[in-house]
Amino acid sequence: MTFRFVLQPTMALLMAIRDGFKDAKIGRAPYFWTIVNDAHRRRASLDEGIEATARILALGLVMEIIYQYRVFGTFHVLEAVNFILLLCFIPYLVMRGPINRLAHWWMQRRHTNA
Repeated sequence: MTFRFVLQPTMALLMAIRDGFKDAKIGRAPYFWTIVNDAHRRRASLDEGIEATARILALGLVMEIIYQYRVFGTFHVLEAVNFILLLCFIPYLVMRGPINRLAHWWMQRRHTNA
């Protein structure tokens, strides 16, 4: 079950790449920056991030339930929530903004060379 330490962050990174490129195409500010500095868009941005990572969060929950029952014989809710946030949502939150900036730079570079 240690593959969850690789699978969940990888899936979060893939979602961050997808959403970061979408943000760059429409010219949206980096994700984490918006959450920290824009009080009016903070809640909507967090909801969008949770919606984008919902499948990953659900997969993480299933994997965590299986892991805990196999190792501990019981299920600890807070431990599951902590691991899901740590392995799924935090990597998404941290990577979406830099990917947006890289995609924006790449698109500008490609546009000026064309």
